Order: sequence, then structure tokens, then C-alpha cells
Amino acid sequence: MPSVTLNYETPQFLHSLLGDDITQLRALQDAFGIRATSRDGWVKLEGDQKDIESAKDVFVELEKVRRNGGDITPNTFRLIVDNARQPWSDNPAENLMELKLLGTGRKPPVIAKTRGQIEYIRAMKENEVVFGIGPAGTGKTYLAMAQALHSLKEKSVQRIVLTRPAVEAGEALGFLPGDLNEKVAPYLRPLYDALYEMLEADEAEKLLERGIVEIAPLAYMRGRTLKGSFVILDEAQNTTTEQMLMFLTRLGEGSRCAVTGDPSQVDLRRGVRSGLSEAIQVLPEVKGVRFVRFEPADVVRLPVVQRIIEAYRVHRGAGD
Repeated sequence: MPSVTLNYETPQFLHSLLGDDITQLRALQDAFGIRATSRDGWVKLEGDQKDIESAKDVFVELEKVRRNGGDITPNTFRLIVDNARQPWSDNPAENLMELKLLGTGRKPPVIAKTRGQIEYIRAMKENEVVFGIGPAGTGKTYLAMAQALHSLKEKSVQRIVLTRPAVEAGEALGFLPGDLNEKVAPYLRPLYDALYEMLEADEAEKLLERGIVEIAPLAYMRGRTLKGSFVILDEAQNTTTEQMLMFLTRLGEGSRCAVTGDPSQVDLRRGVRSGLSEAIQVLPEVKGVRFVRFEPADVVRLPVVQRIIEAYRVHRGAGD
């Protein structure tokens, strides 16, 4: 039976190619119908020659990711395996690493983990306004924050503005306790979490204190012009049509914008149309605007979350 043995400098490096999860070898076997065994710093692949070459290509691409500072996650592993089975790129590792965001000595870079995420990051680099549409757990908000911080570090923008519809069911911000930041902080928690995960705590706090990262409730943005800013509108499905138009026309010279939302999770009162739903109908052909739709396969949480989302999608008869 044809076979090939791949040797690496240490067992630890080989394990890192598998995301420190030796059970990934079983996934590799199932994907290509081969036998994969490993010990110390080597892995042996046995089977049909064509299938062995495909599996070998997976290790080649995984090695490129690791040697360029990327971490192998279960989703990264699956993405590269899927590419070897049904190619969508000649150089998947290169595509992943050319789109990596941030990264320091203590914080790993943020890299795409699914095809949808690759498309999303590329869209944010190439377009002024990008809509990330899809279910929870697909990285819409997290990657928007990563791209915003990357743009800030690259000095292509001077500040980051975070916003979302923070007033629902008629509740007014003025009656909530605390100052403006404290009033909207609970609504922007996912953005805060992403900020502190990507930066050291003191750096994140400094950006907030200096106003380089600004909290701007959607209700307070009327009349402003945002220049040189990366603006993130989160939970956009809960904007009204008037709010969405008002928000999109705030963008000034040198600004970029990421709008994230899930049309299936609208919390507006009955009879109030979602601004995101209208934008999906009105803006697809507008130059400089790009829509990226995420699928259940792009969910990067526990695999069971993908299955839950897909079950609800089928039950509700969602078209796309």
C-alpha cells in the first residue's frame, strides 16, 4: 500500500499542526479515506496515492500557517481540509495569512477560520461600507473590531466609533443610571469583549480614555460627520429605516464602516420595518458597498451551535 512519512522537528510542532488535538488525525482519515498514524515528531499516511497527496497537501498548508505565526484551530484545520477536497484557493494558507489582523508578542493574530470570514475580511479591506449578515457566532462583530483596530494601527483611520441601537421598546437613555458610557456599555459588551481580547488591558483602556475608541449611541449621532473613522454598527437589524439612513449618511472623508446584523433576530415593535432589511433591498448595487452573507457553516462556536442554527433555519423555512 502506498505511504508517505512526514517528519517534523519536535512532537510539539506536529501537535500544533493538529491544533494540539490528536483526534484531528481521525478527521483527516475520514476526509480522505486513508490511514494516519503518528508518533514522536512524525506522521505516516497510507492509502491510495491520490488521497495521500491530498492529505499531504493539508499538512503543507497547516505548516505554512504555523510558521507564519498563526494558530491552528479546529475551524482552521477543517477549512484547509475542505479546500483539499473541493479547492477554492491554490494557496489557502497564504490567503489566510495575508488577511491576518493585529498580533503582538503576547496576543496571537486574528485570522479567518471559514470561507465566509475570509470573504468578510477581504471585503472590509476593499470597500468603504460592508454589511456582515448572518447568525450569531459567525465572527461578524469580532472581525469588524479586529479590522478596525488593524486600520487604526496602520494609521489609515484616526479613531474607532462603536454604535448600536441601544434604545428598544421606547426606553430612553436619559432615564438609565450612570454617564453616557455607562448607559450604553451593556449594549456594546461584545465589542468591549473583542477589544480587550485583542489588546492588552492598559492599551485598551488608554484608547477609551483618550477617545480614540469612542462610544456613540445611535440616537446621539444625528447631525455628526465622522471623518477618518472606522465605524461599527452592531445589531443593525434593530435599527429603523430612518436610523439606518441617518447612520450611513454620517460617514465623512477617509471613513470606513462595518454594519453587522441578523435579519432573523429583529426586536423592533410589530409593524416597524428594520433598517437592515431595507438596506439589503436598496444598496447591493451601490459602488463601495458590499454585502457578505454568513451561513451556519461559518459559525465558529461549539459544533452543536451550527446544528441548532441550521435546525431553526429549516424549521422557519429561511430562504438564504
